[in-house]
Amino acid sequence: MMHQHPRTASKVASSVPVLRIGAVGKQFGATKVLEKCSLDVDEGEIVTLLGPSGCGKTTLLRCIAGFLDADQGDVRIDGQDMGPIPVNRRPVGVVFQSYALFPHMTVARNVAYALKMQGIRGAEADRRVAGALATVSLQDFGDRYPSQLSGGQQQRVAIARVLVMEPRVLLLDEPFNALDAKLRSSMQVELRQLIKRLGLTAIFVTHDQEEALTMSDRIAIMRAGRIEQAAPPDEIFDYPATAYVADFIGTSNFWKASAAGGTVPLPDGQRRQTEHSGDVQIMARPHNLKLAEPEAGEWRGHVQFHRTIGALIEYHVETSDGVLLQVATMRQERAAPFDDGAAVSLHIIDPTYCAVYPAS
Repeated sequence: MMHQHPRTASKVASSVPVLRIGAVGKQFGATKVLEKCSLDVDEGEIVTLLGPSGCGKTTLLRCIAGFLDADQGDVRIDGQDMGPIPVNRRPVGVVFQSYALFPHMTVARNVAYALKMQGIRGAEADRRVAGALATVSLQDFGDRYPSQLSGGQQQRVAIARVLVMEPRVLLLDEPFNALDAKLRSSMQVELRQLIKRLGLTAIFVTHDQEEALTMSDRIAIMRAGRIEQAAPPDEIFDYPATAYVADFIGTSNFWKASAAGGTVPLPDGQRRQTEHSGDVQIMARPHNLKLAEPEAGEWRGHVQFHRTIGALIEYHVETSDGVLLQVATMRQERAAPFDDGAAVSLHIIDPTYCAVYPAS
């Protein structure tokens, strides 16, 4: 069985995070790719960098690994500045999108390769390779070649090749991209459980929000080179800090309103407390809205379209003032769904889960 990277007693007692990203900036020519990115990652934590293509998440990962030098700020592991330390000496392990296994080498030799590069051979290398393969449940596959493995098994070899180095920080750059949807889903759960079992600290990069919600203890949402919000998945989903985060994670409904005196009126007659004043936009998730007969409320609309998705019914509703909203209800809430074209009233279930943002 693999052991986590040894730490000194002072590190255990210290409150210094395992990984500290301090105001990291990076430019390519005149283009700012990263701008004042700061993030602390604690012992045993899985943090996902999530955002669209081009937001800077892979660039930030490469700065942590040492493949790129930050132009501003610093990266510290256990309090030590990584700036002067070359890639091959940093206590990190990187799992890439492409597994990059050597086709002419057996599984065991692939895993042992990095040890060989560091001069670790003989019984110590054999012990660590056997431990790494056992950790990813491939202890009987050491003599096989990559071409004899499934996609999921190849990915496990790529992970074992990193684990054998006993890294302080595990870096994963969209590692599921080469897998089909069903295998991808099962591997997410498997990899999270493995990282947790080993007590590793990990940074995970993806553009897939469902993947991020599955894998993460915290998610750092990135936008145009900046970290917009870093928080646990439930907090990101329930209390998105900005309209961008709300729009990026999950499905969101937005409409305009005007706030004054510390509150903002909601269309169904309720009010929501807010620190904003003047023109604002309000966000509600589809599951925080419910539909009723039109005479049951003052916020009216018509069903444009509905569909059943397993236990849920998804409605697309146009309100009387022309706003398009999505509403998600459980099928058992009504004997029959509202038909397309039906007049309805809308109600907010819990106003505290409605977010208020400055008008865009």
